[in-house]
Amino acid sequence: MQDLGPLDSREAITRFLFVQDPPQAVDLCFVLGCPTPTNMDPAIALHARGLAPRILVSGHGPSPQAVPEAQRFRDYALERGVPASAILLETESTNTRENFVFSAPLIERELGWQQVRTVAVVSKPYHARRALMTARRHWPAHVRLVMQPSQHPDDPPASTWWQTESGRAFVLRELVAIGTYAQQGDIGGF
Repeated sequence: MQDLGPLDSREAITRFLFVQDPPQAVDLCFVLGCPTPTNMDPAIALHARGLAPRILVSGHGPSPQAVPEAQRFRDYALERGVPASAILLETESTNTRENFVFSAPLIERELGWQQVRTVAVVSKPYHARRALMTARRHWPAHVRLVMQPSQHPDDPPASTWWQTESGRAFVLRELVAIGTYAQQGDIGGF
């Protein structure tokens, strides 16, 4: 077996973690909370183009805070022209697994899983693989997932994540998190 050099390893990590699909029509856009509301940008763009009639924002945040991330994201979207009637909120989740688990009954109640065939999933770019695998484990198998990661300049992109200490830290923590989720049985699709 040929020894892989650092460039080969970096390329393998990049191909594995950074998952993105072309924008397309979906039944629902699902946005995972995080500290920065720019995760809403892909959802706002899909809605503005008529490709996502509804947006579900999920997340309280991992630490106690007065205003859940999902509410801050909703306000960010409202300021950018998304009508309140298009936005659903899940405000209790504190991690990726909970984002999907806590949102599943909300989707069933508000939309009905039989009416939801395609979902755009919005996350940080380096978080897309874990989001995809977690959705596959906790949501119905018939749902087709379209990955639409944030493209904000502050989010380490696939093309340069290794060039900054923070980019390397985000990516390496994500690899560890995927291993932890796999050991706990919280990811599917592999």
